[in-house]
Amino acid sequence: MKNKKLFIFIAILIAIPLLMLIFWLLKPKKKLVVAIIDKTVLTSDGQEHISLTWILNHERITKTSAKGYNISNDYFGFFPKDNEKFRLKGLERFNSNQLKQLSDDADMAYFTDTYGIYKKEWYNENTSERSSGILYGGLSDNDLNFLALMKAKKKLIITEFNTIGSPTSPEKRSQFETMFGMHWTGWTARYFESLDTIRNTELPKWLIKNYKKANDNKWTFKRAGIAFVSDLDQVVILEDTTHLTNGIPLIISSKYGIEKLGLPEKIKYPFWFDVIVPNNKINKNIADFEISTNKKGKAELAKYNIPAKFPAVLMHNDSDYQFYYFSGDFCDNPVSMTSSYFRAIEWFKFLMYDTEDKMERKSFFWNFYKPLMTTILKEQVDNKK
Repeated sequence: MKNKKLFIFIAILIAIPLLMLIFWLLKPKKKLVVAIIDKTVLTSDGQEHISLTWILNHERITKTSAKGYNISNDYFGFFPKDNEKFRLKGLERFNSNQLKQLSDDADMAYFTDTYGIYKKEWYNENTSERSSGILYGGLSDNDLNFLALMKAKKKLIITEFNTIGSPTSPEKRSQFETMFGMHWTGWTARYFESLDTIRNTELPKWLIKNYKKANDNKWTFKRAGIAFVSDLDQVVILEDTTHLTNGIPLIISSKYGIEKLGLPEKIKYPFWFDVIVPNNKINKNIADFEISTNKKGKAELAKYNIPAKFPAVLMHNDSDYQFYYFSGDFCDNPVSMTSSYFRAIEWFKFLMYDTEDKMERKSFFWNFYKPLMTTILKEQVDNKK
């Protein structure tokens, strides 16, 4: 009897994923041409665009009527090869006619990361500097020209964290800001579970160095906290309890975001984000970052003109053009492409992450990014019919 029950249990364990795979294979393919731009691809895993490719594959959205998106090949940007070799296949190599053709062919554009690749990362150089010479990166003239073409043709444009940050030039940043009605304050930030340099050896050396340079060579922080970094290398630290009533940044969704885009009311976000000021006459705030400061923390932010609340998701979705800006590194989540081949895998999302782990980002993917992008992509597919 025990053996029979064990056999049934094992059979069910095998049958469930097998059925999920079969149902995924039976799901009809839908063609949607997505121009993915990623300039920060250190390995063929494509970490900076993996979340988008996961959803495209899971939803059976394909680049041709038959062929799906390949995470290692189907993007424009930096292509790593063996033995520290690489290829550059960004939009910079296109002439004006080729850019125009791409804007005709593409249904949407998604700039997942323009930060680029630096020599210290690619050649494993040991340096405490924030950057040490760039191999490739930043928003280019052709990137901006392509964005302008896509906007004029009313094609969907999605950009996210650091699209206009370093190493993009101030001139190109200004062009982007004018084009899409938003402004980067020059500040980026991130949550750290521990600011203790002994306990947390992964704290960036340049972060500590730049803070100490401006603060009498002192670094007194021991708890969790948020580090704000400016494009002028200023560093502002908000420490839990000292400056914060809740150490970890939260994203708070608007009514529109909850009802129309399937977003949760709120969710933690422990990774990099930038501080954006929107033009609310042009764009709508779908969700906002909120930094929970006490009186001391509020004063510290005010000293540097950093707001405690700012957009996490900006949207312009009107008859003239379609645009989203995600202020966090939303497309970079630790997910496996393998799981994208199983229909209804989201039913088991509670097994994918540990809610007690403040640093985990899988919950953000399953509960925020996936419903957001699935809804946006579904709308694009439906509009093509």
